[in-house]
Amino acid sequence: MASDASAALRPAVLSDLIPGKLVRDVVLVVGAAGLTGLAAQVSIPLPGTPVPLTLQTFAVLLAGAALGLPRAFLGMSLYLLIGQLGVPWFASSGGNATLGYVVGFILAASVVGALAGRGGDRTPARTLATMTLGTVLIYSVGLPWLMVATGMDFPAAFAAGVVPFLIGDAIKVVAAAGLLPAAWKLAGR
Repeated sequence: MASDASAALRPAVLSDLIPGKLVRDVVLVVGAAGLTGLAAQVSIPLPGTPVPLTLQTFAVLLAGAALGLPRAFLGMSLYLLIGQLGVPWFASSGGNATLGYVVGFILAASVVGALAGRGGDRTPARTLATMTLGTVLIYSVGLPWLMVATGMDFPAAFAAGVVPFLIGDAIKVVAAAGLLPAAWKLAGR
């Protein structure tokens, strides 16, 4: 019985370490949306694709892991909603062709958050698997959307919407695999 009580007191995700539940949750949800919007401003257009290189996926995956399922879902939903209402915080190039990736952020952050709540961000190996899955989920929504929005067939869309980003996304996944377990070690002290 005592082990059940101590398990209930342990934080599921990093943001659970912050006190003040309601205010904390609102600030974290708005902060996740804002961080993603800020990361979108680091936008580098690439030749041959309407999809720019940004830091958004890194922000999305970190927010998912740090906030957990409900807050990560709400943060990315807020990001999409406010962007659709006209706040200029989506990446400046790409337009509707890249909106599927933004929709994919909601799915990826939610799944990454759910896995992090089950320990998917506690070791480098688990974090690599969690973040890789999150990245694949972003592509799985963004790529079909890119095909519909541009009229590209699958090989062309894959070449334009996935291939140019594989190395950068691999670097982001490896960085997260170093950062998140280290943050847990620091939090445990």
